[in-house]
Amino acid sequence: MDTRVVARRDNLEISEDLIRRFDSLGPRYTSYPTADRFHAEFNADSYIRYLEQRNRSEKRPPLSLYIHVPFCASLCYYCACNKVITKDRSKSATYLQYLEKELQLVRAHLTAPEAISQLHLGGGTPTFLSHEEMRQLMTLLRNHFSFTEDAEISIEIDPRTVTAEYLHLLAELGFNRTSLGVQDFDEQVQQAVHRIQPFDMVAKCIQQSRDEGFGSINFDLIYGLPKQNLASFSTTLDRVIELSPARIALYNYAHLPTRFKPQRRINEADLPSAEERLQIFLMSIERLLDAGYIYIGLDHFAKPDDSLAMAMQDKSLHRNFQGYTTRADCDLIALGLSAIGKLGASYVQNVRTLDEYYAILDQGKLPVEKGFDLDNDDLMRREIIMELMCSNSVNFAQISSKYQVDFHSYFAVELERLAFFASEGLIAIDQNSISVLTKGRMFVRAFAMIFDKYLAQSSGAKYSKLI
Repeated sequence: MDTRVVARRDNLEISEDLIRRFDSLGPRYTSYPTADRFHAEFNADSYIRYLEQRNRSEKRPPLSLYIHVPFCASLCYYCACNKVITKDRSKSATYLQYLEKELQLVRAHLTAPEAISQLHLGGGTPTFLSHEEMRQLMTLLRNHFSFTEDAEISIEIDPRTVTAEYLHLLAELGFNRTSLGVQDFDEQVQQAVHRIQPFDMVAKCIQQSRDEGFGSINFDLIYGLPKQNLASFSTTLDRVIELSPARIALYNYAHLPTRFKPQRRINEADLPSAEERLQIFLMSIERLLDAGYIYIGLDHFAKPDDSLAMAMQDKSLHRNFQGYTTRADCDLIALGLSAIGKLGASYVQNVRTLDEYYAILDQGKLPVEKGFDLDNDDLMRREIIMELMCSNSVNFAQISSKYQVDFHSYFAVELERLAFFASEGLIAIDQNSISVLTKGRMFVRAFAMIFDKYLAQSSGAKYSKLI
């Protein structure tokens, strides 16, 4: 059996043997309970109850805002996002009108003054909006909310369509973070997934972003795409390291053509084998650590001076539907098609099609499709899972005191199951805490799964591989 250590840097030990033995399928835990557990019994009235509960609260958590802009001018075959492919620019003008309707309905039940500490525009392609529409959107938000002085205001941009003038506009409007979907620089891979963006195009976009003061730039990379191989992705990493983004998300492509129709256009014969994917992943980890990136968790990396790395060091790291975030646990108001929010002890998700979204808002109702009410057990398990995912430790006394339980007896079965991972040197368990050890950091999803009481109940969801 191959027990070689692929990398031992940044306090991260990667053993190929461990990855082969413990890599399985599981949730990413951007929420707990996970989104596949949301149900239609949670409706608009449920959401209103939580809005009004926040409104009455004397100690409200910070507020984060997510806006989903679903439009894309062209189709990327690998994409699993909820999007609308169109070249009709008038569609975004109509969408903005309905976003305003939704926001007004939310604010009708959220009447206390509110300050936004985080704003993220995702999609789709948020930069599908025209200059005037982006101004209109930000004016709308500022009319309803104030922004904290240190607010993180981020947006996903498409280097194929964004211009220097557009980046200047974003900086003028207060955006301070950008995220680019790079995926892969290899021309054959780009052709296979129908996303052509040469290196020079991306490099120009990065330079223009930096010229406008965007210091924190994120790259999304995907391994496991058609036509990829070890050598080609190594070349992509050469170019990524040359461009030196502050953050990198290295995602494993999940090929689910029965669920995501665009993926049916991918030739499965062109996909790398499971062994090739593993070798690409291992090589990527080693390259990024060699280049000075800090391993944050799961598939995220950051420069040592980036706020994400600093949040990991000071234990303020958190997770939400956009992945790892630098802020403490926030309430999250989500606007737009299929957007998922978190408010108090609840999650809420909007309807998924434009026709439904527009029709419900025309009735003067919030476009809620489903959600989830968390009970005390859910809240406790969520905190444990987030502590494992973000802080790599769980303090028994803190959980016991906060939730009025005896941790050892309440989670006796879970602790017994964790003992196996402890025997393998992945975690340490004593009378006071669980600690994720160096070589266990990549397997935090496996540890989190032990505390997920819903996994035994089939939801039909197809989870991604842990690594």
